[in-house]
Amino acid sequence: MAEILFYHLLQQPLEAVLPPLLERSLARGWKAVVHAPTAERAAALDDHLWTYAEDSFLPHAVDTEPGAAAEAVVITTGEGNPNGAQVRFLVDGAPIPPDAASYERIVLIFDGRDDEAVTAARVVWKGLRGQDHAMSYWQQNESGRWEKKA
Repeated sequence: MAEILFYHLLQQPLEAVLPPLLERSLARGWKAVVHAPTAERAAALDDHLWTYAEDSFLPHAVDTEPGAAAEAVVITTGEGNPNGAQVRFLVDGAPIPPDAASYERIVLIFDGRDDEAVTAARVVWKGLRGQDHAMSYWQQNESGRWEKKA
């Protein structure tokens, strides 16, 4: 059974919240997979994770790179768990993976300023209800902090 968290972005873009969430996952001793829907988005996230802060380093690779499976964070566009991660981040509408139960946590991040993304997240939430997953819904408040809503 995976814990599935829905993160509703309202104040900050994905690029601002993903690095700290990944850092917290690594601090727990977890490996992470970031699932992007396209190779272009995966490349953009890869570039961003190299440059998001001058004083931080987030070890990562795109799954198409040699040795990616040894990295703590792998960015992918497909199913599977290339680095044996405990947490999977789903961005920009990436789907819940068929092997969801094999993760400790799945984090679905969606943009609250995009009506289609909000509708899609609601559909996923409704589709998961009644399954064997613990689910929670977190929304950004005005200061950008996360508040548990459900």
